Amino acid sequence: MVALPVYFLDAPLAQQIVNRTMAIIGHNINVMNNQGTILGSGDPHRIGSVHEGALLAISQNRTVEINAAGADNLQGVKPGINLPLHYQGEIIGVIGITGEPEHLIAYGELLKMSAEMIVEQANSLELVQWQNRQQEEFILQLIKGEHRDMTHLQSWATRLNIDLNTPRVVAVIQVQDDNAQTTANSLLKQVLNLLETPSRGNLIAMSSMTELVILKPAFLDGKQWSANLESQRIDQLLKRLPSEMSAKLNIALGHYFPQPTDIHRSYQTAKETLRFGMQMHPEQSKYLFEDYALLVMLSGLKDDWRGQQLLQPFERLIEQDSNQQLRKTLTAYLNHFGDQQACAKHLFVHRNTLRYRLEKIAQITNIDLHSLNGLLQLYLGQAMLAAKQD
Repeated sequence: MVALPVYFLDAPLAQQIVNRTMAIIGHNINVMNNQGTILGSGDPHRIGSVHEGALLAISQNRTVEINAAGADNLQGVKPGINLPLHYQGEIIGVIGITGEPEHLIAYGELLKMSAEMIVEQANSLELVQWQNRQQEEFILQLIKGEHRDMTHLQSWATRLNIDLNTPRVVAVIQVQDDNAQTTANSLLKQVLNLLETPSRGNLIAMSSMTELVILKPAFLDGKQWSANLESQRIDQLLKRLPSEMSAKLNIALGHYFPQPTDIHRSYQTAKETLRFGMQMHPEQSKYLFEDYALLVMLSGLKDDWRGQQLLQPFERLIEQDSNQQLRKTLTAYLNHFGDQQACAKHLFVHRNTLRYRLEKIAQITNIDLHSLNGLLQLYLGQAMLAAKQD
């Protein structure tokens, strides 16, 4: 269970109350916590001392007026009035005004109200910041995929008012800025503000100084997943950004997985899509999983023995193709689905030249280029090589 933040009156907030209220009247102000210790004061020398007048106000939960005679009998006290401060029905401290009580009564309730409003605003802001931090941590836990206790995860989501069963897909935004990480971080925060206004149900977190992860509602039409609709939404976002800002951003959309517990897989596919997209088409800024699906899926095999076996024929070709002529020929041949005439025309070579190169490729790789299985193995090997390279 995620604990709610604990509210208290700390020294910075107490001094803020002092500074703001002393601007209203020309009297010294002290702010004490619920133990009677002075946390903030117009007289810095009094900070840290215990105010017995505040202790009376706390114990009796009432305004305590202290004249000059009464002040002599109390420790750390000067003439004035002390009013208990409340937040959510609890006494959280005391505000004291130094001066003759009869002259201060008119100010007392006004300053008490002002102080309590400052406390409420500060704690409301703290609550929002806490919720943002908790939501960000929750999102980071989801995309890591390390959660095992679904009961705990569901309880956490409920506390944050997040519906875990909402179908979502992951998009990743990365800043390409060679100047400084602080600049990249500032840019991402601007993008985050745009995404949150309006939020459209997005869950957003900064996963690093240069990366933003977005868990987007997957059913934009309310019925089913559509990568095309999401692509259009990304285009709309990029149009909202100033050109100098969008030029520094790369965004990738991952694959949609129906099970809510598989959101980390969507994140993985978005990251891989971003990697391949930037590697193969650095001039673009938007990359979709559907355009790199084969590479992304094969990337999971790069450290597996199956991937190594699949790559071997293509690696043999690389070893004996120093000028990359055979690789370019094979790529053209595969792209033209084995149509030699179209391939030769594309390469601006005679068909006999093409035939000679293909025979050499077959000899080196020990693959039958007239076989569908052979062509598929070389095609997958070529894709595996791209998946293996970082």
